[in-house]
Amino acid sequence: MGSDRTEMNVLTARAAGLIGCTRCGRVWPGEASHCGRCGAPLAPVTTISLQRVWAWWFAGLIAYVPANMLPMLRTATLGHEQANTILGGVIELVAHHNYGVAAIVFIASIMIPVAKFIAIGYLALIVAHEKFAGSHRHLHLYEVVEFIGRWSMIDVFVVAILSALVQLGFVASIHPGPAAASFALSVAFTMLSAQNFDPRLIWLPPLGTDKA
Repeated sequence: MGSDRTEMNVLTARAAGLIGCTRCGRVWPGEASHCGRCGAPLAPVTTISLQRVWAWWFAGLIAYVPANMLPMLRTATLGHEQANTILGGVIELVAHHNYGVAAIVFIASIMIPVAKFIAIGYLALIVAHEKFAGSHRHLHLYEVVEFIGRWSMIDVFVVAILSALVQLGFVASIHPGPAAASFALSVAFTMLSAQNFDPRLIWLPPLGTDKA
């Protein structure tokens, strides 16, 4: 009884000729064009949005490669300049026994972005090829991706704050590296990918049976 597979026998709003508002959640007759509660346009559930999901996903992945290969931070101290990548910065923080800060940077700048890529790609594949419609665990995964997306920019925020505060001329100065822009673009692209994913697709039959 608790299996997700039994949910495929539940009558969906689409099968009943209804359409739900993605903004406020109110359900309206299928022929309605706008939500009578919040005024948002009503759009039927289609798999066309997956094309946008994959387009932003690949754009984010492409931008994430130079974000990890190029220097994120350039530090100049008494004329000596040092450049660190994201992972190099984590290693240096660990070497200076700043384990807490190193863990935060590693989780926010490496683990979370990689996890988002995996989760979004997994969801996009699931709604296209899953044999059984509907799974609350997939919906929960989507909600987690939406929630953690706001924390992916913490590394860029740290670089921006340090660049603004540490400007002591020849003594010490910090400047953002080229990886900062690539990382910000990667985060923005993955957020757009997640936002273009229609969670209503989770409850549809496989891609081959959707003719909308």
